[in-house]
Amino acid sequence: MKKLNAHRIGIDNGTVHLFSDFVEDGEMWSGEGDRVRRVRVNFTEPFLTPPMVQVGFTLWDISNTANTRVDLRSDAVTETHFDIVFTTWGDTKIARMHANWFAIGDVNDDEVWDV
Repeated sequence: MKKLNAHRIGIDNGTVHLFSDFVEDGEMWSGEGDRVRRVRVNFTEPFLTPPMVQVGFTLWDISNTANTRVDLRSDAVTETHFDIVFTTWGDTKIARMHANWFAIGDVNDDEVWDV
């Protein structure tokens, strides 16, 4: 469990366009087997320690002609950024994907002095 100082809690969030492979017949739409897309997200300001990050789908445009197989997660979380990693496999065909994210952690507080 991560415990936060009540005076130093920071929350950052956003939405990321992961890909639109239908338009250009990209690998997520036309490929088969294991496929991965990794997108770097920078926080608006640094955290003091790596924050807790949650990601979720905001748009998911998937063909109904194959099984739906998806994995969406955060990875490589640091004080300044993290990666959203989207994975699919088999014959799944994904046209477009957007994700939202939420980070919470310790941040600097100008009112707290370290003497």
